[in-house]
Amino acid sequence: MDAWVWIAIAVAAVIVIVGVAYAFAQKRRHEELREQFGPEYDRAIGDAGDVRSGESELQARRERREQLNIRPLDPDAAKEYGRRWDETQRRFVDDPEGALADADGLIVGVMRDRGYPMDDFDQRSADISVDHPDVVEHYRSAHDISTRARDDGRQVSTEDMRQGLVHYRELFARLLGPDDRRATA
Repeated sequence: MDAWVWIAIAVAAVIVIVGVAYAFAQKRRHEELREQFGPEYDRAIGDAGDVRSGESELQARRERREQLNIRPLDPDAAKEYGRRWDETQRRFVDDPEGALADADGLIVGVMRDRGYPMDDFDQRSADISVDHPDVVEHYRSAHDISTRARDDGRQVSTEDMRQGLVHYRELFARLLGPDDRRATA
């Protein structure tokens, strides 16, 4: 065979190998993101409109999170937050709207103390989705209910506000940390 044929075969083989390696890398990235983000993966893909854009968004979230100095709460602060949460839950019976507003404030306080930036809500939920993808939807739902109650409480029933508090509790327990979940039971 002519040398040019061997060169063409070698080039074709390299192209195939590079293509296969790229496909495996994409599949691995896809699986890693799906595993890390769980249901948030599907939400991001749906919001973006396609897999490539959605995965790029999730990767950007992950990279942003790596730059943040997220830290556990000081044990005394966690205990105080747990005490305040218990008060908020007890307050719900007499003042559901006030308790819901307090719960929102507690979430923001815990996030700030842990080192999450307090940019707008969408950025906070994106940041939380990296560490707590299984509860970020609770945060979005609670925030929506809280915002509606604050802006026009007549459109939010007491049951809606109760659900908002339950949603906040899911994230609150995660933010306090595994040793402090008993404080939210």
